Amino acid sequence: MENFPKDIYTEPTPDVNTLANLGPLTGMAGIWTGRRGLDINPKADGPEKQAFIEHMELQPIDAQTNGPQLFYGLRYHTRIVKPDDVETFHDQVGYWLWEPATGNIIQTLSIPRGQTAMATGKTTADATSFTLSAVRGSTVNGISSNPFLEHAFRTDAYTITVTKHADGTWSYEQETTLAIPGQSEPFAHTDRNTLHKIGEPTPNPTARAAVEI
Repeated sequence: MENFPKDIYTEPTPDVNTLANLGPLTGMAGIWTGRRGLDINPKADGPEKQAFIEHMELQPIDAQTNGPQLFYGLRYHTRIVKPDDVETFHDQVGYWLWEPATGNIIQTLSIPRGQTAMATGKTTADATSFTLSAVRGSTVNGISSNPFLEHAFRTDAYTITVTKHADGTWSYEQETTLAIPGQSEPFAHTDRNTLHKIGEPTPNPTARAAVEI
């Protein structure tokens, strides 16, 4: 049971510099590429392994408040293609959010096939690895799918583990548990990749304004 404050209206005064307050997300801001991704997805004749190339951008946003709740975070967009192909294989947008007061970490995601989710976890500010999860039916870390996906590839659970490495790269491993008609067992749809930095982030608007004053 969460220990929420009685005063749900009074907002704190955040630090203007998001990049200095990202906790476990520190080091993930910027522009990244990963050329050795691997996706294992369901097909009619069995699991298919697909290599992929990823381009991901994570940019700091101004601090966000819900009354006394305070988040620092990153807005992200990832685009994935198959090797030697221009067509988008996967597109995803959302936010990574860190709540220093509680250790809560959140990933929101939305894909243009009619699906959204919010995964949550708990970690420490200096963590180099952390895990988040979402489950179908939850109102606080749930998964919402369009009617066809709910029928044909029902997503029952989603888990992602992020690991930051000493060389400045970071990687993720994620598993999406699918219930598919005609299959007696859930299908574990997995993805993993390691991201290498190719560009620096742009400071959030209040941080830029503070420098200009």
